[in-house]
Amino acid sequence: MRQEVFMGKRQRRRFTEEFKQEAVRLCLRHDRSIGQVARELDLTESALRRWVTQSAIDRHPTSTGALTTAEQTELRTLRRDVRVLREEREILKKAAVNSTGQCNSVFASLTAGVA
Repeated sequence: MRQEVFMGKRQRRRFTEEFKQEAVRLCLRHDRSIGQVARELDLTESALRRWVTQSAIDRHPTSTGALTTAEQTELRTLRRDVRVLREEREILKKAAVNSTGQCNSVFASLTAGVA
């Protein structure tokens, strides 16, 4: 009998926070390794290890520079806001140039220090 092993890329799955918390709880009971829990739940060991690590950071924030989940969410939101504001600024710059044929000197002086 011949077994074929599919070595392709695994399709990305999404898990609820409750599922992640339960998986982490199973790992923290110390009766099974992260690898064993990952196999039982059909997860990659690296994903489960990342969840366990993030859970430890969330429970005991340190000054090592590791961000809690809430901080990561806030950082993502702020980066998205900055990207939108930069895009809007570029649109306004182009509109100012197109409407007068040259860049508005007041607008240019206001945005000169913002890069």
